[in-house]
Amino acid sequence: MSTILNTKEEDRLAGSTSTAAEVPSAIPPGSDVSRNHGIAFLGEFVGTTMFLLFSLGGTSVALQAANSVTGQVKDGASVANSDNLLYIAIIFGASLAANVWCFFRISGGLFNPAVTLAFVTIGGITPIRGVLLFIAQIAGGLAGAALADGLTPGPLFAATTLGGGASIAQGLFIEVFMTAMLVFTILIVAVEKNKTTFIAPVAIGLSFFICEMFSVYYTGGSLNPARSLGPAVMNRKFPGYFWIYWVGPILGSLLAAGFYKLLKLVRYETNLGPDCDGDGVSYEYSNDVRARLNRIEGLLTQQAKHVSAV
Repeated sequence: MSTILNTKEEDRLAGSTSTAAEVPSAIPPGSDVSRNHGIAFLGEFVGTTMFLLFSLGGTSVALQAANSVTGQVKDGASVANSDNLLYIAIIFGASLAANVWCFFRISGGLFNPAVTLAFVTIGGITPIRGVLLFIAQIAGGLAGAALADGLTPGPLFAATTLGGGASIAQGLFIEVFMTAMLVFTILIVAVEKNKTTFIAPVAIGLSFFICEMFSVYYTGGSLNPARSLGPAVMNRKFPGYFWIYWVGPILGSLLAAGFYKLLKLVRYETNLGPDCDGDGVSYEYSNDVRARLNRIEGLLTQQAKHVSAV
């Protein structure tokens, strides 16, 4: 009887194997590079547009009461308003997290030329894909700002300007270090695959949130050339220090990418850490598929013995 069942099972498996072999892949890998570039371009354009629509629209809501970077003006100088600053930081962080989660499987969900530069630097995407995403992000930044401007009454109060007495040099380096924090978070939780990669958008959103909490008062919290360009074009106002919103994020991106490549050079993954399985094995061992399967089989065997003993 067992022989008959085994024969039937073999026939069924053979039949399923032959059937699967006869069904060609709908999209053979690498067969349509232009099509894939087009999908990524579309996803990045729409994603950047949606990210900045909600972010800039929310910022404009927070600043409608008074035309200043913080929502209050006293004796001609801006005064910190923690409620408005918190509102702006939350809307940017939440908008980024939600849209990254939606679009990361379509285009990568970068939404930022500085992030794109980092990905090209570490070899995560090709230079051609990087140029296409850069164009999509700039276009999405303009589209998002235009939509936010059109959907809200009055001017779009979402421009990035220096405030709080910050000098141009201070503003530049605030943008550098804030962008480095954001980009490094993306590289270490999304590019580096680990047990928490599936919730990487949450970590990215939180990273952006804390960076905004620090920087909004002093620089407007750009960290993204596309984010600064859109409102500047809509309001037709380009301050003389506008260049810091390009140079700062670019330098921050390169700083984060350089630190990431240094960690890869020294093989940081061999160090014991939270990605271990709790038994002292290294990341390298835990990534050995055969070893993991052997360990799983051993655990199942132990569990079966325990059940039979009971």
